[in-house]
Amino acid sequence: MEQGGDSRISSANGNLSPSSDSLNRRFQIEMNCLAPPETKSGEQSPAESEKMTPVASTYGSIMSIGPDASTVNLLKIDLEKKINRHTGEERVTWDNRAQFVLSLIGYAVGLGNVWRFPYLTQKNGGGAFLIPYAILLAIEGIPLFFLELAIGQRLRKGAIGAWNQVSPYLVGVGICSSIVSFYLSLYYNTIMSWCFVYLVQSFQSPLPWATCPHHFGENDTYILEEECRKSSPPSYFWYRETLNTAPSIESTPVFNWKIALGLVIAWTVVFLCIIKGIKSTGKVVYVTATFPYFVLVIFFFRGITLEGFDKGLEHLFVPEWHRVLDPEVWLDAATQIFYSFGLGFGCLIALASYNPVRSDFLRDTFIVTICDFFTSIFTAIVVFSILGFKATLQFKDCLKKHNVINQTEDSSHPACDFQKIISESASGTGLAFIAFTEAINQFPLAPLWAVLFFLMLLTLGLDSMFGTLEGAITSFNDMMLLPRIRKEFVCGAVCLICLLLSMCFATSTGPYVFALFDSFCANIPLLLVGFIECVAVSFVYGLKQISDDIELMLGRRPSYFWLICWRYVMPVAVIIILLSSVIEIMVKGVYYEAWDADKAIAVMLPWPWWCKVLAAFLILSSVLCIPGLALLHHLGVSILPHETPAFFPSEELKEEYGLNTHKINHFERVVLGFKE
Repeated sequence: MEQGGDSRISSANGNLSPSSDSLNRRFQIEMNCLAPPETKSGEQSPAESEKMTPVASTYGSIMSIGPDASTVNLLKIDLEKKINRHTGEERVTWDNRAQFVLSLIGYAVGLGNVWRFPYLTQKNGGGAFLIPYAILLAIEGIPLFFLELAIGQRLRKGAIGAWNQVSPYLVGVGICSSIVSFYLSLYYNTIMSWCFVYLVQSFQSPLPWATCPHHFGENDTYILEEECRKSSPPSYFWYRETLNTAPSIESTPVFNWKIALGLVIAWTVVFLCIIKGIKSTGKVVYVTATFPYFVLVIFFFRGITLEGFDKGLEHLFVPEWHRVLDPEVWLDAATQIFYSFGLGFGCLIALASYNPVRSDFLRDTFIVTICDFFTSIFTAIVVFSILGFKATLQFKDCLKKHNVINQTEDSSHPACDFQKIISESASGTGLAFIAFTEAINQFPLAPLWAVLFFLMLLTLGLDSMFGTLEGAITSFNDMMLLPRIRKEFVCGAVCLICLLLSMCFATSTGPYVFALFDSFCANIPLLLVGFIECVAVSFVYGLKQISDDIELMLGRRPSYFWLICWRYVMPVAVIIILLSSVIEIMVKGVYYEAWDADKAIAVMLPWPWWCKVLAAFLILSSVLCIPGLALLHHLGVSILPHETPAFFPSEELKEEYGLNTHKINHFERVVLGFKE
């Protein structure tokens, strides 16, 4: 540091009482610690001078050391920069809290809110699904979300480095999360390629999925494509024109150049957005996290003006009460929470690791989780409004075919079941790419609505991709396997590898490979990671230690609700969910949805044996890292180089918040396992 810093501190505190002398000497030491190891006092290098930006411009910093500094302000030195100097690394932080919150919202709110949540809602009895979902949100989703943000902000590392610091035996948990994130990014970006294909073809009128293609037969007769006539123009465009879907996964694959080009564009966009890490991602989320809400609001007002929207909302909110006690409903609700919040992927830990140590992540937890919940509800309202409109049109066509002339609101026919029609309208990705496109056909200015809708899907998907890939890349960097390679090149290499591997989805059998990844690569591994995270914090890291850490970061201790959820409720809930999932697979078997072009319907087929082997590989390749690496560490083999834990300014934060040593009470000692 410059010598002038000494006189500034002295002059600022020249009128202090003698009791502050030790404080002045301590801050002189603290300020000297900020200097680079190779730089003597008064000889700061230009490069280091450039890095040490003014404190007032750094998110999380309160005051800088200046002529008017007081004793209180001196306690609020730039702790984030000290962390960087202490560890010898420049770990950047978010420019402001809004970037972090929007990144969390963008990561949590994704395509699952558009098609998976509405589909599970109608599948599991409408409002009957919302009851267990809300309960599990309180005891599973929010507590685990809060825990992962706390671990990331406290340990300041990605998933691998964080759990390795908790215990070297747990390094496999972080690697398992990173592998799952890698698998997820492979097939998740395939959805982005589908969106690009649809988006490019939305700039024409009429839309290509508005009518069936035809050809001229003998005597210049007008003949529609039989597959399209039996299904519908949107279904034909999805299965035949876009995916060119094969009859089964065992069919000979045919390369699909449109999907391949979409994958190239999708991975290029992702790379350009994350090439500079959170500094560039933070700027992008201002658009990607807010634009979907803008489009959803437009679709909401359009949806509630459509004929039959009330029937769709009735189907959504009127519960089938007998389904509330169905274990499958609770299983679907719990799994949806893991997917919706991104729990267990390691991405939340990675994003929180860039937070300043004082950031109020408890407030961020409530903002993001509640926002995600109400976004799912709001999206379901939009979706079911449109599905009600679509089902109403189909219902009227059915009545017309059966010669029901004077149609009224109460008209019916044994062959026309409205509940069956609306239920068949919602099924996975088909909800977005078939049902919505069919509804858009009925809108005025249909191309405009199509462009807005697929731009919304792109921004939803890209936001989730930022968090997913950032989790994998941050963990890779924290392993320091390639310490001299810049992060831009690491990002480029990861995106290129993912692009090449993603080409398995760009074939006529690609949709089935996609379904294989979606069904097996994340479900069981995520449940296992969630279980181990709670057990590790409760019994290895210690609830007392995490409580002390949270108190230092927030200025207050966490309530007993969080601690009881982490130690008891969450592990028991996850075990039940995990066992239920395994039993369901063993009892019901595993099937996939195939497209029968002759009948123009989707049929269920059993996975062939080699697909089951691949499914087992997808599960075990991540899960076995947990016991395998623990065993290697027990045998004295370590895959990670030794690294210094990130500096955590405990003493400074204690003085800043005026904290005293916590005294353990009887409840904490007996029930929560606190130890002196």
